[in-house]
Amino acid sequence: MHAQHGADAPSNPGVLGPLHTRNFSVRYRHSALSDGQQRSWERLWPVLGMDITRIDPTKRLAPLDTRAWFHRDAPVVLEIGCGSGTSTLAMAKDEPDLDVVAVEVYQRGLVQLLCAIERDGVDNIRLVRGDAYDVLDQLFGPASLTGVRVFFPDPWPKARHHKRRFLQPVTLAMIADRLRPGGVLHAATDHADYAEQIAEVGDAEPLLRRVEHGEDLPISVARPTTKYEAKGRDAGSAINEFVWVRR
Repeated sequence: MHAQHGADAPSNPGVLGPLHTRNFSVRYRHSALSDGQQRSWERLWPVLGMDITRIDPTKRLAPLDTRAWFHRDAPVVLEIGCGSGTSTLAMAKDEPDLDVVAVEVYQRGLVQLLCAIERDGVDNIRLVRGDAYDVLDQLFGPASLTGVRVFFPDPWPKARHHKRRFLQPVTLAMIADRLRPGGVLHAATDHADYAEQIAEVGDAEPLLRRVEHGEDLPISVARPTTKYEAKGRDAGSAINEFVWVRR
């Protein structure tokens, strides 16, 4: 994805070479929606959502035209694994000058966010249902993102499942490539072992550096506390926060 990978790096930075072959996959589950949720989905999804779960693996998707989708030219933040969108909605409302593309695989979480977007009249969020790896690889080009947020990704706690964790060297390299210079990667986890891995691979990525105290950033790194996070804290789980910027 960038020069530090040496002569074997692909000439087209939007196409993965042999050093960027992942060994994990996303599983999709059917979500049972209520009648009201189904009606909201059918009405709102064609405008605010994009589904890439059934893409042809032999063909590449066209890059996402965020200017056309949001009807304006603004900095773009990608949130990976938005869940039901509590943080997504709150942060987008606090930063109306940013456009947020939220990625999630579970339909129920997406429809909850859709309903909240309509209820609160928020117009700077769009949703993608699909594999975040495919989103990074195909929908966004180099230096196209002002920020990437990855809050509480699945820790896959069993050792034999660690290869399924999203934040690995391959994805950190791709995220760094997709960030514009000065762009921000903000990650958080309440799983101690995963926190060690995230810190190690993030600090090892040559295009990223840790944010210095008091540094001016193009996006906010203040997160609202979700019910999930509060429950974890009550159970004694420490929250580990990481912020890097693209060199």
